[in-house]
Amino acid sequence: MSDLFQQAGLRRKLLDLRHISPACALQFPCERSVGLHVVVQGTVYLHAPSLPEPLQLQAGDMAVMARGCLHTLSASARFKNVKPVGLADNWHSADADTKSATANTVISGAYQFWHTPVHPFFEEMPDWFVLRAQDATEAPQLQHSLHLLQQELQVQALGSTAIVYGLLDVLFVLLMREIVQRQEQPQVSWSQSMQDPQVQRAVQALHADCARQWTLGTLASHAGLSRTSLAERFRKRMGNTPLNYLRTVRMQKAMGVLSGSERSLEQIAQEVGYQDAFSFSKVFKRTVGIAPREFRRQDAQDRTLAWRIG
Repeated sequence: MSDLFQQAGLRRKLLDLRHISPACALQFPCERSVGLHVVVQGTVYLHAPSLPEPLQLQAGDMAVMARGCLHTLSASARFKNVKPVGLADNWHSADADTKSATANTVISGAYQFWHTPVHPFFEEMPDWFVLRAQDATEAPQLQHSLHLLQQELQVQALGSTAIVYGLLDVLFVLLMREIVQRQEQPQVSWSQSMQDPQVQRAVQALHADCARQWTLGTLASHAGLSRTSLAERFRKRMGNTPLNYLRTVRMQKAMGVLSGSERSLEQIAQEVGYQDAFSFSKVFKRTVGIAPREFRRQDAQDRTLAWRIG
C-alpha cells in the first residue's frame, strides 16, 4: 500500500482545525483529492452529491472520501451560509476565543492524487467510508492515534503542528487498511487477492522490482507456486493475469517519474522495465490515454493551478 501511494504521487494538505457554528457551513472543493474528516467534538453533518441524505458524524467518527467531490460540512442537517475552504490556505488552529465545550469541531485533510491512478485499488474504494467511534474500538491502533491527535490539539505545545500532521497521516493509512478489511469487495478484486498470502507475495515482488524481466515461471517460483497455480489464483482472486498486473504497476510508477523528474523517456523506459522509449510510450498511451510527452507537458502546466498540492 505504501508503494501504491508513493507511485500515485500522493500529496497531502492539513486543511484546518475548525469550529463549525450553526450559522455557517464549510465547503471543500476537493475534486482531485481523497478527503479525510475527523470530528473532534460535537456533531457535524456531511453533505455530498453522492449521498441521498446528510451523514451525521459524532465526536470520534472519521469519514474518508475516496475520489474528490465538492462537499460541505455543517452543524445541522440544513444550512444556508457557506464558507469555502481553499486548498491553498495554510493550516492554523481555530481561534481560542471561538472554542467552547459545545463547539462542533472537525480537523480535515486533503490527500491529493492529481493524476487519476490506474491501479485497481483506487477504483475499489467506496465513495464514502465512515468509521464510527464505537467501531474504532476494534481497531486499537486507530483509536490510540485518534486519542493522541485529540490530546495534541488541546495542548498546542511546541512542535504541535508537526505532530498533528504526522498523526493525521497515520490515521489516513490506518483507515485505508480498514477500508480493505471492512468493505464488502467483489469476490474478484485487488483487495480480495491480498487475502491470499501467495498472491500477495507475488504482488509484493512485482512492486519491489517492476523493472525486472519477470516471467510467469520466475514469479511463480518466488511465490512458491507452479505457473499454472499462480495464474489460476490471480485470475480467480484479482480477475487479471500476473503480467497484465505488472504492466499496471509499471505504468503507475512511470506516471510518478514523468511528473517528478526530468529524466528522458529512454531512461524512464529502462527504469520501469522496457527496452526502449518506443515500446514504453506505446503501452503508456494505451493505459493512461495520452502519450508520455503530452502527460509531462500537461503536468507542468497544471503546476500553476492554485488548488494543486505540491
